[in-house]
Amino acid sequence: MKESRNKGKMTVAEAGRMGGRKTSETHGSEFCSAIGRKGGEKVAEERGSQFYREIGRKGGGSRGKRSE
Repeated sequence: MKESRNKGKMTVAEAGRMGGRKTSETHGSEFCSAIGRKGGEKVAEERGSQFYREIGRKGGGSRGKRSE
């Protein structure tokens, strides 16, 4: 993890990452797959299939800072 100016504190992203890892360790990958599937079904229900088409058309991108 990056060192921050606020000793003893963490960012929201760091806290989320740690929580996700702990959940995965505690419940396993099948549980994580199931909750991801449920979330995807809910999004599809609320936004429709067109939403996923738009995401697919845009394609994936890098998740971090790009070094140019």
